[in-house]
Amino acid sequence: MAKFIPYDYNQSSLVVINFNDQIQTGTFEHALHHLIENKLDLSCFEAKYKNDDNGRSAYDPALLLKIILFAYSKGITSSREIAWCCRTNIIFMALACQSTPHFTTIADFISGNCDAVTSLFEQVLLICDQEGLLGNELFAIDGCKMPSNAAKEWSGTHKELATKRDKIKHLINHYTTKHQQHDLLGDESDEETKLQSNRHQQAINTLDKAADKIDYFLKNSEPRMGNGKRKTEVKSNITDNESAKMTTSKGTIQGYNGIASVDKKHQIIIDACTFGAGQENHTLQPILKGIRRNYKKLGLSDDIFAAGVIVTADTGFACEDNMRFLHKNQINAYIPDNKFRSRDPKFKDQKKKHPRPSRAINPKINITLTSKDFDFDPIKQTCICPTGQTLSHRGIREDNTDTERIYFTGRTTQCRDCDKKANCMKNPKSADHGKGNGRQVSFILNKKPTHTDWMKHRVDSDKGKRIYSHRMSVVEPVFGNLEFNKKLTRFTLRGLKKINAQWKLFCLIQNIEKLANYGQLAA
Repeated sequence: MAKFIPYDYNQSSLVVINFNDQIQTGTFEHALHHLIENKLDLSCFEAKYKNDDNGRSAYDPALLLKIILFAYSKGITSSREIAWCCRTNIIFMALACQSTPHFTTIADFISGNCDAVTSLFEQVLLICDQEGLLGNELFAIDGCKMPSNAAKEWSGTHKELATKRDKIKHLINHYTTKHQQHDLLGDESDEETKLQSNRHQQAINTLDKAADKIDYFLKNSEPRMGNGKRKTEVKSNITDNESAKMTTSKGTIQGYNGIASVDKKHQIIIDACTFGAGQENHTLQPILKGIRRNYKKLGLSDDIFAAGVIVTADTGFACEDNMRFLHKNQINAYIPDNKFRSRDPKFKDQKKKHPRPSRAINPKINITLTSKDFDFDPIKQTCICPTGQTLSHRGIREDNTDTERIYFTGRTTQCRDCDKKANCMKNPKSADHGKGNGRQVSFILNKKPTHTDWMKHRVDSDKGKRIYSHRMSVVEPVFGNLEFNKKLTRFTLRGLKKINAQWKLFCLIQNIEKLANYGQLAA
């Protein structure tokens, strides 16, 4: 019979562990430990503590910072899971010196030190500059939309939320009536009647709380207005009114847009901030002003953009106001408009090789009648379609390039029986069912040189194309590292200030990794 070494689980063993030996040189945790212990000034975290003379001793901010940043680097954002790791994971034990902070302590530290996190980010950026990791030659700016701790089901304009409240109250009246009917007709000793009455009462209580929640929000908040030229109301959110409903490639989310500005040399994040809006064009000016202010504050440069640094961003940041700002402040920027590729001969066959999904699914969509085929009289301000129908005048407005355009719209009764509607309308069936409007067309009234034209000339040049080609290789790997390697795919807090601090903690991981790989710690 085979022999095996005996084992017994009912035995004790004393294992001696040296925490310094667990933090191996060359690892992220070693770089994190070295920075916090020897390089960073954490006095900015001490202002909130008032236990100098009385009260219980608090956990050292250095220990909390280490375990939080190390957890974020492993894709762990839950404060409960971080607290659990401090009791079960040897690396967490070593960084925390076997301290076991409660999850509420960790959560309060993350959400209650927003200003201190900003100071910490600036200190790490200054260390990156001292170790020669900043090139200050080219900055790439981009955004990453992530959901937050807010329910998109509670979004809507004030009118939509009021309608939702009225529907809930109607349901309350419905269940109240049924509940009263059961009380009148049912036998109280009948178990089924009791159960049904309890269900009705529970539904009434739940709906009543929801109606009160909406009613309180409508009474104590103003309608939220958008950032465009026409200040229209956008959807508010009851759970977090500073967040926004955004459309992404992964669907519609309720969250924030994290913007990062990345230096080309070693992909150091020089500025990180969040915005509660999906559109990025209104974020460019605050970002550039913030970069200039931080560089001056840290003593890196009085005016970083006057030194000739190049700024690149994608088409989401392009608009006439931003181009005017760049031209006025003489910022060496390359930001293309959404027609950038269509003007490039290299992409002339792109639509043939990669057609739009709508055209691939419905090949019958084939619009051949453009505005050139319509008879427009700029003096009388009238428009006649190719079949002789007179379109309705819909007003004169300025587009996003400050160019005046006159708009015309056909009636559904005009387009419904038209023989050319298949080549004139994107959705001819809508005219058949009498839905929406007919064909819409616009014409330029006066074409004047704009700052967008100035930027088009820059990005369409050979030099501009060469410079802009660096943008994707600079900023996209940073988001790829945070999203896929670190599993940081959502914000866990509410409120713009707290979200901004958490985004800076995310970006600190990128900069500390670069210090570990290319700074003096690597040497």
